[in-house]
Amino acid sequence: MRYWLVSALLAGLGLSGCASGIPKHESDAQTRARYEQYAAAPVDHITWLGNYYGWEPLGRDSLVVWTGVNDAYLIRVNGPCPDLPFATRVGLTSTGSTVYARFDFVKAGHWRCQIAEIRPVDYRRMRAETRTKAGSSQR
Repeated sequence: MRYWLVSALLAGLGLSGCASGIPKHESDAQTRARYEQYAAAPVDHITWLGNYYGWEPLGRDSLVVWTGVNDAYLIRVNGPCPDLPFATRVGLTSTGSTVYARFDFVKAGHWRCQIAEIRPVDYRRMRAETRTKAGSSQR
């Protein structure tokens, strides 16, 4: 019993030492703020051909959608969209290959959440600056 207790304490100390080298996961607010730094002014609409390359929820009221490799949009919805942070997939409504702010919706789970704002993100610049910062912090 005593051997087990000493082993558990040593293992815990070892893990706590390793944990300080692991970067902390960003909160939704921090991630949203990072995207907002690279987001342009809101636009009324975007062209959307019915599919996207990826998406990332940023809490219950916003997400980023990639319509191309470097074409990212920060989308904010009216009010909370309860299923957004937990959805395994999302959809966007559109009219004639166009998604309109204040008219179309993000579909997440059982919810349809009206789009309040669409902001293009300079994702290429964001990635380049993130790589530069990561490279300089490793030196």
